[in-house]
Amino acid sequence: MHFPLSSAISGHLEYVETTGSTNTDLVASANDLPDFSVRVAGFQSAGRGRSGRDWLAPAGSSLFVSVLLKPAAGQLEPVKFSWLPLMAGLAMANAVGTLVDASGVKVKWPNDVLVNDLKISGVLSELLPDFSGVVIGAGLNVSQTQAQLPIDAATSLTLQGAEDLSLDGILFRYLAGLKNLYEDFVSVRGDAATNGLRSHVIGACSTVGRRVRAILPGDKELIGEAIGIDETGRLLISPEAGGEVVAIAAGDIVHLRHN
Repeated sequence: MHFPLSSAISGHLEYVETTGSTNTDLVASANDLPDFSVRVAGFQSAGRGRSGRDWLAPAGSSLFVSVLLKPAAGQLEPVKFSWLPLMAGLAMANAVGTLVDASGVKVKWPNDVLVNDLKISGVLSELLPDFSGVVIGAGLNVSQTQAQLPIDAATSLTLQGAEDLSLDGILFRYLAGLKNLYEDFVSVRGDAATNGLRSHVIGACSTVGRRVRAILPGDKELIGEAIGIDETGRLLISPEAGGEVVAIAAGDIVHLRHN
């Protein structure tokens, strides 16, 4: 399969019919690749979702892509890398919004893309062992039928009425948006407030303003209202039981109905 549009804006793009995980592949070869290198697969046999859960889809039905974000030495402190997965979720939401009715496209913190509250894309990031960058993996449901989706609360571009299902066209939309956000972010040395990234992420996030349950490491739970996203990309939750606002850096978030 050829990706002429996407290849033109990538540092290096490689497509494989099948692999275990595009993220694992890029992490292993990161030292030999330039910034914004891309790996695309037709099928992943060891794809992973949040919290290490398996994520499989029929061959050819999804877009599986990983991007290496490896800024030059001194351009971006590793502490700023926490914004990169949120940036990728925003870029994917923007891309999906050009293919379906954009009014229903939102991001569930930190980076699941929803269409009318149904999951269409997820993002999984991995820090490089030498802290020089991050690999951002994304899976997008493209042509699955409802029966082919792993959960009832999922959807695909086909099910949402998208007509342009060219994988190169879809990937180009995502990469172009991600590259613009990334280059702008690096140019201000990761100041997400100055360049507007934080406000854009908050604006696209359907979690903010919702009653949520946060399932935290160690099987701890926190129920409260998500009231914002802080300067490092953490979700801010005001506990229902009272007490100080809690900043969540990692965890599963469940959207709850208000009583």
